[in-house]
Amino acid sequence: MPANVKVLIVDDNPMVLGMLRTSVGAIATVSTATDGADALLKAIEEQPDLVISDYTMAGMDGRALFEKLKTRANTAKIPVILVASKADITDKLKMLQDRVEDFLEKPFFIKEATAKIKKVVDKIALEKMAREAPGEGVLRGSLAQMNIMDLLQSLEMGHKTCALVLTNNGERCEMFFSDGQVNHAVYGAVKGDDAVYKALAWANGSFQIDFTGRSSEQTCTRSTQGLLMEGLRLLDEANRDQEENVLEA
Repeated sequence: MPANVKVLIVDDNPMVLGMLRTSVGAIATVSTATDGADALLKAIEEQPDLVISDYTMAGMDGRALFEKLKTRANTAKIPVILVASKADITDKLKMLQDRVEDFLEKPFFIKEATAKIKKVVDKIALEKMAREAPGEGVLRGSLAQMNIMDLLQSLEMGHKTCALVLTNNGERCEMFFSDGQVNHAVYGAVKGDDAVYKALAWANGSFQIDFTGRSSEQTCTRSTQGLLMEGLRLLDEANRDQEENVLEA
């Protein structure tokens, strides 16, 4: 199910525009523009949650579009991903590194590009859900809306300090974040990294994020990204073992 996030994709290459529109359309609501001037008008009228723009376009290029968006009060806070070559990112766009949401380096594989865009979309979706949540500072949802890995990546990218409570069939896992990093996790009698790995196997359940939640304990030894990478490795290993057991039977 696509997230409740509106993405404006800008590119003067019809083939690239079509590929991005199809792939990003699976995770967000997409509109498109074929030049910077049209994109600026659409951004003002439609107020997208994210703009993905090619850098090298005739007329108003991606950098000019970015600067014009940032000078207008109603579009200044829209995050922008610029699509550019490695040389352009290094030589011409380096000064924008702290101002753009991210760069997408050309040439790219569409699957890898979509995965990178999805991280940003998930972060924006979580922020929108938080703004729309009741005033007590607690956000509740289903893991069908956003799975555990997407949640962890979104909280990391957003540098959130909070408590994440996951429940599934009577099981409960609590994770505490400080500036986007998991510092403490508890799953029954299990604490730390292993508690996170146990919860990552869940496909169903619900989540609750308390943005006032804190813990001074430090039981996790890896970064959030490190926990995700190791968790994926363990899941792959478990799936392979299960497949082998089925074949032997």
